[in-house]
Parts: sequence; C-alpha cells; structure tokens
Amino acid sequence: QVQLVESGGGLVQAGGSLRLSCTPSGSIFSVNAMGWYRQAPGKQRELVARITSGGSTNYADSVKGRFTISRDNAKNTVYLQMNSLKPEDTAVYYCNADVTPWDASSWTAGGNLEVWGQGTLVTVSS
Repeated sequence: QVQLVESGGGLVQAGGSLRLSCTPSGSIFSVNAMGWYRQAPGKQRELVARITSGGSTNYADSVKGRFTISRDNAKNTVYLQMNSLKPEDTAVYYCNADVTPWDASSWTAGGNLEVWGQGTLVTVSS
C-alpha cells in the first residue's frame, strides 16, 4: 500500500509563509509527476502546482509569483513553499503523486497509481 505523508500546514498571518512537504511511503518502484491541490470549504478541489520528474512545473494563476513547487528526487519528496499568503489561500492542501508501485511478491513493477495524501490544513488570517 502506497501512502503520502504530508506536513507543514498550520495557522499563519496574512503575508506570512509556510512550507508544505510530502513524501511517499510503501513499496515503490518510482514516483513520477507530483503536485499539490487544495480545497476550501464549499469549493471544488483545485490544482495549485504540479511538477514532473524532470522538474517542469505548472501553477494556478492565483498562486503564480507567490508559491514555488520543488522536489527532491532522491527522497521522492515534493515541497510547496508558500509566500505572501492571503486569506483566500485558506484550504486543506492535498499532496498528489503518480506512483509506479513495486510488487515484491513477483519482483515486477505494477501499473501506475494516483495516490492522495490525507490533507493538511492551511489557515491564513489577518
């Protein structure tokens, strides 16, 4: 069973910064594209940022210039540096990863899976 472990959420004043981290655990052959999504109360989950295994990134227009996604391929960890936070950034942030699992019983890689973290709450107040 592949899981994503998230950390870094919390309460911050407007204009402040937070850094989210996400690392997979379990039997993994490789971690491919990774990203961060968020869901505010009463709203749909939306893409915040995405990064490929090669380092290519995409950002939502609302966070461009303020958020930076990065990854450490050696650790299969993805980060989201959030600066100049605004109250409208308040949401539960979910890590997402495209993972190729490793089947230890057959010593072969399985089909790719989309895995979600449990979510970490980011609250921005004035």
